[in-house]
Amino acid sequence: MSHTGQPPMASTENRILGCLYGQAIGDAMGMPSELWTKNKVVDYFGWIDDFLPGPEENIAANEFSAGEFTDDTSQCVALMDAVIEANGKLEPLLIAKHIMIWAKRINAFEKNILGPTSKAALTAIDQGRSVEDIEANGVTNGSAMRVSPVGCLLPTDDKQAFIEGIRLSCLPTHKSDVAIAGAAVVGWAISRAIEGAPWHLIKDEIISLANDTQRQHESTFSPLLGKRIKYALYVVESQHEPKQALNDLYEMVGSGMDIIESIPSAIALVELAGTQPMRCAELAANLGGDTDTIGAMATAICGALNGIDAFAPQHIALINSANQIDFAPYANALATFRHGQ
Repeated sequence: MSHTGQPPMASTENRILGCLYGQAIGDAMGMPSELWTKNKVVDYFGWIDDFLPGPEENIAANEFSAGEFTDDTSQCVALMDAVIEANGKLEPLLIAKHIMIWAKRINAFEKNILGPTSKAALTAIDQGRSVEDIEANGVTNGSAMRVSPVGCLLPTDDKQAFIEGIRLSCLPTHKSDVAIAGAAVVGWAISRAIEGAPWHLIKDEIISLANDTQRQHESTFSPLLGKRIKYALYVVESQHEPKQALNDLYEMVGSGMDIIESIPSAIALVELAGTQPMRCAELAANLGGDTDTIGAMATAICGALNGIDAFAPQHIALINSANQIDFAPYANALATFRHGQ
């Protein structure tokens, strides 16, 4: 898996911008149904095909307005802020610092927004413990949900350097083998998409990448992630009716917060959507479970594959206004750093 050459700067920036808006759009569209069962999503919404506010009945989403993204993309932005401060480097303590700045600004600890692994690790760092001394061996998807900027930043010509960069981005909150492997899968898919690789090649590469990374950093007794990804792809490829495929994915692979469910489901949704970003975000929102995180990861990959032109201007404008953000300067910075690697 060694690759040479880089696409032109304009193409790189276009795909990075597509990735970042894909992350935000998948997150925002999946927000209203976050952590609800699939049956509850169907009973309440019927079918989600647009940006909606968080329902009062959903305690995980009821403070969010239509188009607003959640902690997944907020931590992605924090990671980018850390990368920019470090002039293109991945420094775990700086990443932790920027995540803490965000968490304290929105009272994330008091509102129970952070996942259990992230909350425990960040609390320990805030109390002065070294990043290297914190166990953080959780198997949830907190590192993978924010990893898209690392895929935008790092080329794939040096596989080991790429995995090490992924590991550094994970360290503040998630050090387990499967957490690093899951983040590597999302990051690799994005980076290869930016390099112009087709999806059929990428989806084959990430299976061995996941298994190799997990074995290299072995710390849990989790099943092999690559084999679960292969199974999830089989589930959706063998079912030609999209809504039934979505149901099969929910029942046979799972859509919970653990890496071993959410990463295979995210990859399967890229396949099921035919790599089309808005279709991917829609499918994720109706999956049930960790809809916002799975949507963020899957649609970030689709966005990198298709570039920013795959998104309608009104959707970009909604993300910008609802979140008071513009991803264009971030895309430019990441593209500049990537071409300087």
